[in-house]
Amino acid sequence: MHVCCCRFCGASLRVTMVDLGMSPLANAYLTAEQLHHMEPFYPLRVYVCERCWLVQLEAFTAPESIFSDYAYFSSYSDSWLQHAKAYVEIAVERCGLNAASHVIEIASNDGYLLQYFVAQGIPVLGIEPAENVAAAAQQRGIQTLVQFFGEGLAKELVAHGTQADLVVGNNVLAHVPQLNDFVSGLKIVLKPHGVITMEFPHLLRLMAEKQFDTIYHEHFSYFSLRTVRAVFAAHGLTIFDVDELPTHGGSLRIYARHREDTLRPVSPRVADLLVREEDAGLQCVDTYLAFAEEVKATKRRCLEFFLQAKQQGKSLAGYGAPAKGNTLLNYLGVRTDFLDYTVDRSPHKQGHFLPGTHIPILHPDVITTTRPDYLVILPWNIQEEVRQQMAHIREWGGRFVALIPDVVVSA
Repeated sequence: MHVCCCRFCGASLRVTMVDLGMSPLANAYLTAEQLHHMEPFYPLRVYVCERCWLVQLEAFTAPESIFSDYAYFSSYSDSWLQHAKAYVEIAVERCGLNAASHVIEIASNDGYLLQYFVAQGIPVLGIEPAENVAAAAQQRGIQTLVQFFGEGLAKELVAHGTQADLVVGNNVLAHVPQLNDFVSGLKIVLKPHGVITMEFPHLLRLMAEKQFDTIYHEHFSYFSLRTVRAVFAAHGLTIFDVDELPTHGGSLRIYARHREDTLRPVSPRVADLLVREEDAGLQCVDTYLAFAEEVKATKRRCLEFFLQAKQQGKSLAGYGAPAKGNTLLNYLGVRTDFLDYTVDRSPHKQGHFLPGTHIPILHPDVITTTRPDYLVILPWNIQEEVRQQMAHIREWGGRFVALIPDVVVSA
């Protein structure tokens, strides 16, 4: 058996939480020309560290090959924009931000969040490694560095007099292969009384709701509060509060400060969630082994739906081309024999094909032309938004389908 080491504590990884087989990079969307070339697949095997309980994947490719030209633009989700705007209002009030403050967002994408700080006259800096995505932010007038964040960049920023009253990172912590280097950088770039907020999918919810499709190579780590608190503490940072959010199927927003900064006491919410995680068995190997069996059962239920639908002569299309959908479809082995096509609002994905399955990505208007019997919602985390946007499928009796955590068909 191949044995790798924990990216946080260095312990040998011997326990497999789940093995999803061989899979392509989830955001490696293909052009028509690329369909004629070899496509790389990598093991999608998830380990859990028995020492620190960090759930993680091995890094098979360099971050530069994944994130330097990225297909995900945050601004194409209305619900995510609403989430970002609400966060800014909370952060401005809670951290007392004004025109004399400075906000740094790591993995700032297309400026979807920083635009709301700018609207309030608060100086910002975005750090985004994907040049194509950063260009969209720069066109909005948002200062953006096209670089990967870590200890080295943090030291450069401080040397040039740049530190933050607030450091924001939404859905970036899981994407970092060099975890210790990243968190060390957070410590360096934060002002003495500054605050860090990080959002990421909560391992507790991922396991409880069988959200195995959120596992893909671009996500190197999956965090419980217990583990992320240990990671931050190892670098002199204290998590003093936590919010449980509905986004991405259930996320955490942690609030951290320098260990030396005692102005912000630790909220009782931290201790409460730690107890609930322990009660759920997140420090027990058997809990992780049971998850693998639940994933297999979910796969069988999904395939039963697809088989029955096709045997009944029904037509199926997908909505969305998210990374999670690519994990799901490749694990199921679902291709155009089951799903005719999928649609996506992002013009950066339209005209391409899903990695591995080679399902074409079309404009949402195609739905009205082809009138499928079933519309399979691949980004199930925004399914209410999708149902509102695509409500017209009910005109011909079309029905919505969500596959995770269980198969649910609805009008």
